[in-house]
Amino acid sequence: MKEDVSEKLGFVPQKDIVYNKLLPYADILDEESNDLLGKIKGNLGRAVQLREIWPGVLFWTRKLSTYMRLYGRKFSKEDHVLFIQLLYELITIDKLEISMMQGLARLLINLLKKRELLSREDLELPWRPLYELQDRILYSKTEHLGLNWFPKYAPLLFYHSVENVLKTLVRSCRPYFPESATQEMLEEWRPLLCPFDVTMQRAIGYFELFLPTTLPPELHHKGFKLWFDELLSLWVAVQNLPGWEVHLVNLFARLANDNIGYIDWDPYIPKIFTRILRSLNLPVGTSQMLVPRYLTNAYDVGHVVLWVSALLGGPSKQAQAQLSGLFNSITSFFHPSNHGRWLMKLMKLLQRLPASVVRRLHRERYRKPTWLTPVPDSHKMTEADITAFVESMMQPVLLAMFSKTGSLDAAQALQNLALMRPELVIPPVLEKTYPAMETLTEPHQLTATLSCMIGVARSLVSGGQRFPEGPTHMLPLLMRALPGVDPNDFSKCMITFQFIATFATLVPLVDCSSAVHERSDLTEVEREMCSASAEFEDFVLQFMDRCFALIDSSTLEQTREETETEKMTHLESLVELGLSSTFSTILTQCSIDIFKVALEKVFNFATTNIFETRVAGRMVADMCRAASKCHPAQSLKLFVPHCCNAINQIAVNEEVLSEEELDKELLWNLQLLSEVTRVDGDKILPYSTQLVQILQLTLHLKCKQGYTLACNLLHHILRSTALIYPTEYCSVPGGFQQPTQDYLPIKDWGRPGDLWNLNIQWHVPRVEETSFVFYVLDLILQPELLRLQRYAQGERDMTRDDVLQSLSIVQHCLLGAGSLLPLLQGEPIPELENYRDAICRVMRQLLHHILEHSEDDTKSLFSIIKIISDLLHFKGSHKQEFDSRWKSFNLVKKSMENRLHGRKQHIRALLIDRVMLQHELRKLTVEGCEYKSIHQELMRDLLRLSTSTYSQVRSRAQSVLFTALGTYNFCCRDLIPRVLEFLEPDRSDVTQQQFKGALYCLLGNHSGVCLANLHDWDCITLTWPAIVRSGLSSAMSLEKPSIVRLFDDLADKVHRQYETIGIDFYNVPSISHFIIYYWSVSLRKYESLVGELLDCLNDRNMPWKFEHNAIGFMSLLLRDDHPLPSPAVLFFVKSLNHDSLLVRKLAISAVAGIMKQLKRPHKKVPVSGLKEPAGMIAGDRPDNQWLQYNSSSLPRTQQDWEGCTFVEKTHWGYYSWPQKLMMYSPSEEQPKQGLTREEMTEREQIIYDHFSDPVFINQLIEFLSLEDRKGKDKFSPRRFCLFKGLFRNFNDAFLPVLKPHMERLVADTHESKQRCVAEITSGLIRGSKHWSYGKVESLWELLCPLLRTALNNITVETYADWGTCIATACESRDPRKLHWLFEMLMESPVNGEGGSFVDACRLYVLQGGLAQQEWRVPELLHRLLQYLEPKLTQVYKNVRERIGSVLTYIFMIDVNLPYTQPTASPRIKEFTERVLLRLKPLTEGDEEIQNHVVEENDVGEQDERTQAIKLLKTVLKWLMASAGRSFSTAVPEQLQLLPLLFKIAPVENDDSYDELKRDAKTCLSLMSQGLLYTEQIPLVLLALQEIAGSSSWHARYTVLTYLQIMVFYNLFTFLSDQGAVNDVRALVIRLLEDEQLEVREMAATTLSGFLQCNFLSIEGPMQSHFEALCKTRLPKKRKRELGSVVDTIPSGDLVRRHAGVLGLSACILSSPYDVPTWMPQLLMDLSAHLNDTQPIEMTVKKTLSNFRRTHHDNWQEHKQQFTDDQLLVLTDLLVSPCYYA
Repeated sequence: MKEDVSEKLGFVPQKDIVYNKLLPYADILDEESNDLLGKIKGNLGRAVQLREIWPGVLFWTRKLSTYMRLYGRKFSKEDHVLFIQLLYELITIDKLEISMMQGLARLLINLLKKRELLSREDLELPWRPLYELQDRILYSKTEHLGLNWFPKYAPLLFYHSVENVLKTLVRSCRPYFPESATQEMLEEWRPLLCPFDVTMQRAIGYFELFLPTTLPPELHHKGFKLWFDELLSLWVAVQNLPGWEVHLVNLFARLANDNIGYIDWDPYIPKIFTRILRSLNLPVGTSQMLVPRYLTNAYDVGHVVLWVSALLGGPSKQAQAQLSGLFNSITSFFHPSNHGRWLMKLMKLLQRLPASVVRRLHRERYRKPTWLTPVPDSHKMTEADITAFVESMMQPVLLAMFSKTGSLDAAQALQNLALMRPELVIPPVLEKTYPAMETLTEPHQLTATLSCMIGVARSLVSGGQRFPEGPTHMLPLLMRALPGVDPNDFSKCMITFQFIATFATLVPLVDCSSAVHERSDLTEVEREMCSASAEFEDFVLQFMDRCFALIDSSTLEQTREETETEKMTHLESLVELGLSSTFSTILTQCSIDIFKVALEKVFNFATTNIFETRVAGRMVADMCRAASKCHPAQSLKLFVPHCCNAINQIAVNEEVLSEEELDKELLWNLQLLSEVTRVDGDKILPYSTQLVQILQLTLHLKCKQGYTLACNLLHHILRSTALIYPTEYCSVPGGFQQPTQDYLPIKDWGRPGDLWNLNIQWHVPRVEETSFVFYVLDLILQPELLRLQRYAQGERDMTRDDVLQSLSIVQHCLLGAGSLLPLLQGEPIPELENYRDAICRVMRQLLHHILEHSEDDTKSLFSIIKIISDLLHFKGSHKQEFDSRWKSFNLVKKSMENRLHGRKQHIRALLIDRVMLQHELRKLTVEGCEYKSIHQELMRDLLRLSTSTYSQVRSRAQSVLFTALGTYNFCCRDLIPRVLEFLEPDRSDVTQQQFKGALYCLLGNHSGVCLANLHDWDCITLTWPAIVRSGLSSAMSLEKPSIVRLFDDLADKVHRQYETIGIDFYNVPSISHFIIYYWSVSLRKYESLVGELLDCLNDRNMPWKFEHNAIGFMSLLLRDDHPLPSPAVLFFVKSLNHDSLLVRKLAISAVAGIMKQLKRPHKKVPVSGLKEPAGMIAGDRPDNQWLQYNSSSLPRTQQDWEGCTFVEKTHWGYYSWPQKLMMYSPSEEQPKQGLTREEMTEREQIIYDHFSDPVFINQLIEFLSLEDRKGKDKFSPRRFCLFKGLFRNFNDAFLPVLKPHMERLVADTHESKQRCVAEITSGLIRGSKHWSYGKVESLWELLCPLLRTALNNITVETYADWGTCIATACESRDPRKLHWLFEMLMESPVNGEGGSFVDACRLYVLQGGLAQQEWRVPELLHRLLQYLEPKLTQVYKNVRERIGSVLTYIFMIDVNLPYTQPTASPRIKEFTERVLLRLKPLTEGDEEIQNHVVEENDVGEQDERTQAIKLLKTVLKWLMASAGRSFSTAVPEQLQLLPLLFKIAPVENDDSYDELKRDAKTCLSLMSQGLLYTEQIPLVLLALQEIAGSSSWHARYTVLTYLQIMVFYNLFTFLSDQGAVNDVRALVIRLLEDEQLEVREMAATTLSGFLQCNFLSIEGPMQSHFEALCKTRLPKKRKRELGSVVDTIPSGDLVRRHAGVLGLSACILSSPYDVPTWMPQLLMDLSAHLNDTQPIEMTVKKTLSNFRRTHHDNWQEHKQQFTDDQLLVLTDLLVSPCYYA
C-alpha cells in the first residue's frame, strides 16, 4: 500500500491521517494536498529569503498548520526536518514579538509531536537558544518596570500560556538535544544551586525542564549518570518540602519512565513511597497541625503516578510490595463516609495509576518498536506483576465507587483495570450492581454502579479466554436496567439510557437461539449465549413500552400549568436526546425481524395518538425518525402515505390555511413527516411529488407553528438529498442478514471495527438528486425572492408577518441546499444564476428598506442577520454543531476505548463518525478567505446593524461581524476607519446607540479579534487617539453607567492584551534597504502616536476619565529598545505632582522605567585566579572564603575599596564556580559618574532640572508622604525603583535637596512619613552601587544617624516597612560594601531602650538584612548569637517570638545536605548543648512545670528554675519557627529536648492553657510529622521508650499520640526496618498494660490504627497474648462487711484483664468496613466480658456499638461470615435490652 501512495505523491509520507483514505472522494486528495504543500514550501522559502517575517512567513506557517490539520504529517522525512529547522531558527530570533513566537512555537510543537517519526540521527537541535528564550521572557529584567509588555489575557490566563507554550516547546525538542548537552547544562546551572537563594528554584526548574532522559543506553554516561547520584542524594537529604522539591520529583519520574530497567531504584523505594504518602496530606490522630507549605508544595499526582508505574515489575518486586502497602494503609480513607480536602488527590491517584500502568503495558507489548530505548525483557511486567497490581487496587476502587465526589474516577480506574484482569475486576462490580438494581431506596447506589458498569462494558461483553462467562451477564443486566427508565428520576433515567446504549452499541441484537440445534461446534458458554439471545426481541419491546410510558407522562398538558412556557425545559431536552440516541442505537443493532416488530409498534403508537408538538411530539417524532433512518424503504412506505393523506384531508378545507390556531392533528402529522424525511436522499425521491405537493400546501399557512414545521420539512428534504454522509452505523459491516449456519452474531459481541475494511455506505448526491434540489429551489425559493424584492422596491405591500414568513422560507432553503451553492462571487454570471448571490442581492435591498422605513421590525432584522451569516460561512454544517459533535465523539471514545491494545481499536460506529467529522472539518476549514467587494459590502451592512437603535439587533449583528473579521484577510484595516467615524468629536449627528455600538465593535468578543488593539502600528495610531478624543464627542455622557463601563472594559482589555510591538526586530542578519525603510517608518509612527496622545492630554476640555486612559495608553508605549520622546518624558515628570493619585501612581512607574532607559551600561570583566575545589564540594570552602564578611579586612580606604573584588549576587560560589564569574571593571573604564548639566542628553536634563528644583521636590515629598488607604499601605517597590534610578543615573546630585526632607520625615513618627523616608533610603543605598568611595563614605555619615533615629522612633505600623527597606537595600549586594550598615545594626539590637517592642523591631530589621546575605556573613551571625544567648530569657512574648525567628535564620545555613562542608556559620548542635545545660533545673526535678513567672522583671536575680522556664519558652518559639522554614531538621538535637516537651504538653484539647503548654503541644505535633532518615529511627524510638517509663502519665499518653503520627508519616521507612517495627509493637503492647486508664485506652486506639494501616498485622502470637490476658482471674467479690466501702480487688489483675480486652477490641475496630476470618471468634471472646467489672464492661459496650455502627451498611454481606450460633449471640448483644419486659 505504501508503494503506490509514494508513486502518486512522489515521496513516502511521514504519517498522514488515515481517515482521509475512507472518504468517498479519497482519490482526489493526493493532488489537492501536493498542490498546497508545493505552494507552502515555495512561498515559505521565498519569504525567508526576503526576510519578510510579516506577513509572508506568518501567513504561510499558518497555512502549514491548516495543512497538518487536514492531511496530518503528509510530507517526506527531509521536508519534515527542514520545516522543523526553519521554525526553530525563526522562534529563536532575538526580539521576535511574543505573539509571533507563540504561533510559530505551537506549530513546531505540532511538528515534533510524534517522536517516533524522527530519530536522533535525523535531527539535532541545540538547547541554548531555547534556554535564552525562556530566560528572556520568563525572567524578563525589564517587564516589571513596564518597558516590555507581555499579553495577559484574562479568559485563558494567556500569560501562563506563554509559559506553558515555552515549556511544551522545550519538552518537544528535548529528545533531540546533542549528547554533550547534559554536561553543558550542569556547568551552566550548577553554580545556581544555593539552597538559601531564589536561584535554587530556578536552577532545579531548568534541570527538570531541559535535562534529556531519552539517550540510548550506550550514551548514559553522558546523560543521567552525570547527575543522578548528586540530585537524588539532594532529594533524599531534604526534609521540609521546599518549593523546588516538586521539580526534582517530576524529573525523577520522567527519568524512571524513560529508562525502565536501566536504573536500580530498589535502595530508594521505601523513601520514595514514604514521601508519596506524606504528600497526600492525610489527617492522622486527633490534634494535628498542618504545616502550610506541605499543602502548597505537595507533589503533582500525574508525576507520582508515572514514577510508581515505572518502578513496578523487574526482578525484585519490591515496588509492588510497597504499593500494596500504600493502598492498604490508605484504603479506609476511600470509604464514602470519609470526606476532606485530601479526597480529590486520592481519587486522582486512583484514576490515573491504572491508566499509567496500561500505558506502560501497551508500550512493552503492543507498540511498534521505535528508535526510543525499549524496556529490557528482564524488567517487563509479567502476568504475575499485573495480577498483583490489580489485586492491590481493587479494594480502594470498590470503596471509591460510592464516593461523594461522584463515581467517575472509579469508573475510569475500573475501565483500565478490567482491560488487564477482567476476571478479577468485573465479578465484584457485578456483585454490587445486581442488588443496586433491585433497591428502590438508594438511587445513588444505582447511578454509581451503572456508571462503573459502563466503564467495564467492553471487557465484559467481549469475554475472551480470561473471562469467558462475561457475556452471559449481559441480558440479565439489560432486562433489570429497564425499570430505570423512570419519568420521576431524571439522573437515573439518563444513566440508564447511557447504560443500555453502551451495551447495544457493542452487541448485535440478533436472535440466534436456532443455532443451538443447527450447529454442533459451540462451547458451553456460547450455547448459553445463543439461547439467551432469544430474549432480545422481548427486551426491545419492553424498552419501547417504557419509553412510551415516559412520553405519556411528559406531555405538555401534564407537566405545565396554562401560563407557563411552551418550550422544552433543559432537562426535557436532555431526556429527549438520551431517548432518541438510545432508541436509534438499539434499532441500528437489531436484526431485520426484530426491527419489523418494533417499526409496527412505533408506527401504531404514533398514528393512533395525536401529540402536542412541543415536548411529547418531539420525542415520538424522534423515535420514528430513528426507525426510518435504519431501514428507510420499509419505514417511509408506512409513514409518508399516512401523513400526506391526513394532511390533505384536513387541508381540503380552504379556510384552514388562514386560521391562526391550527388543528392539532394537522400539526402533529406535519411534524411527524418533517422528522421521518431526515433519511437517505435516495429513498426519498420516489415520494418527491407527494412531498412537494405538501410543501406547496403548507408553507404559506397563516399559523406560525404550522409554517415553521413546513419549513423544517423543506430544510430536511433538501439536506437529505444535497449532503454527503454515511447511511449506516451498524457494528458489523453489511448488517446481520445472514443465516445462522454460516454466520454466528454472538462471535461479534464487543468486536472492534476494522479500519481497513469498514465498508462505509456513503450517500453522495446523484444527478437526479441534485436536479431535484434545484427544481425545489426554482419552485419555492424563486417566488419568495421576487416577492421580497418587489416589497423592498416599494412595488407591493406585505405585513410584517408575511415578510417574516418569506424570510423563514429563504433561510431554510439556504440551510438545506447550502452545500451545493458555490461561494459568493459578487459579479453575476448571466447564464447560471447562483442562488447564493441572488439571496444576497435581495437581502441587502430588503435590509436597507427595513432600516429606512420600519427599523422596529426587529424579528425580520434578526432573520436577515442570520441569513447574512449563513451567506458568508455556511457550506453544509455549522461550526458550533461541529465542535459539540467533536467533543461528544471524544467523550464516547474515552469511555469505550481500549488503551491496552491501542491502534485505533474502536467500535465501527465510532470510526465511521470520525471519518464523517473529517469530512466536515474539510468543509469548515476556511481560514484566510479572499476579501472581495461583495464581502466588503456585507461587512458594512453588518456594521450598520451593529450601530443601530435596538440593543438586541446590535449584539447579534456584532457577533456575526466578529466571526467574519476572523475569517477574511485584511478586512480589519478596511473596517476600523468606518467604526471610528462614529467616535469623531466634531460630528453632531451620532446617537448614543451608534456611539455604544461602535465602542462594542472596538471591544470585540472575549475570544475573537479586538479592533482597539490590533497588533500593528497603523491600527493603534488610529484607534488609541480616537478612543481618547471620543471623550469630547456630543454622544458621550459619563452619566450613563453603561458607557462608563464600556470605556473601563476597553482600557482594561487594551492593558491586558497589549504586547510591545516591535520597531526593529527586522534586523535579521542581512539587512536590505526595505528593512531600514520599514524601521524608520515604524519609528515615525511610534513617535507620532506619542505626540497625538500628548496633544489630547493638553486639551483642557478632556474629561478626567479620558485623561487617565490616555496616560494609561502612554505608559504602554515605554519600550526597552527605544527611549521615550522628550516631550513625553517632560509630561511624566510633571505628572509626578499631578492632583490625581491615579496619575501620580502611573507617573511614578513611568519615570522609574524612563530611568532604566537612560541608564548607562557598565562594563564587566571575568574575575581571574579562582581556584576550583577538587571534586564536588559545596558550602564554606577555602576557595570561597574571600567572599565572606570579615571585619578585620573590610575596605575602609579609597585604595582598599578599589582593590576589593565585589561580587553582588549571593549565590555565586556556594555550590560551585560558574565558568566565567563576572565583576565590574575598575572605575576608570566605567561611564563617567557625576555629569554636569552640559554633558547630559535632553531627556536627562529635563529630569535633572525638576529634581534639583526645591519647589518641585517639596511638592513631591508632600505627595509621597500622604496616606493612601489608612492602615493598608505598604512599602512601595515602584517608588523604590524611582529613587534607585535617580541616584544610580545622577549620582548624589539630588542629595543636598533631599537631605533636609529626610531628616524632617525621620523625626516624625507618622506611618506615611516614615514609609516615605524608608522608600528613599532603600533607593539611595541600592542606587549607590557604582559611586566612588568618597561619596559612599559621606553617604553613610548621613544615613547612620538617620537610621538610628528611625529605629528609635519605630512603631507597630512602621516596623514592617523598615524591615522591607533594609532587606531591599541588602538584596544582591556584597556585604563588604554595606559594612557601615551592618555594624550600625549590630551595635545593640536588644538593649532595652524604648521597651521590649523596640527591641523586637530592631531584631526584625536586622534579620531582614542578614537573611538577604545568606551564607556570606558567618562572622556577623556568630556575633549576633553570642549577643543573644544571655538574653534568651526574655519576659515579653513579642520579643521571644522575634528571637525565635532570628534564631531560625541564624541556623538556617547549618544544613545537612550531600557534598556540603560543615558550615562556618553557627551550628545547632553546639547551641543545643549550651541550652540544655541551662535547662537542667527543669529536666532533673520531677514536679510539674508551672508557668509561675511574674511578668515584670523583679528586682534581684530570680532562681535558676524560673530563668530556665523563660529560656524554654524562647526555645519553643525557635522550634516552631524553624519547622516550616529550614531544609533539614536537626533530629538528634531535638531529641534531647523531647523528654521536656512530653512533660509539659497537656493531654486534653483545650485552648485555655497558657502559652508554654500550647507551644509545647504544637512543637510535638510539628516534630512528629517530620521526615526521618533511616538512621534516625532507632534514636527516636530509644528516646520514646525512655519517656514511656516516666512517672508522669501525661508524658506516657503523649508518647502514643506522637507515635501514631510519626509512624504514619514515615510508614515505609519504618517498615523497611524490621527491628523498628518490633520495637514499636513492644512499646504499644507495654503501654496497653499501663496503670492509668487513659493511657491504656490510647494504646488500644494506637494499636487499632497501626493494624488498620497495615503497619502491624494480626498474627497468632499477638492474639493468643491478648486472649491469655483476658483470662486473668479476678478474685471473687466477698460479702462486704458493713464498714468497708472500698473494693479490694488487686488492681494489677484488673489492669491485665482490661489490657487483654482492649487488645481484642483494637483488633475488631481495626477493620471497620469488612469482616476478616478471625473476627467472629474474637467477637465471641469479647462478648464473654460484657458483665465484667468496670472499666471492662464500658470498653466492651463501646466496641460492640462501634462495630454495629461501621458494619451496619453492608450487614447483609457481612452476615455470611458468621455461623448461626455466633449470629444468635451477636443479635442478643447488639439489640439493646427491652425496658418494658
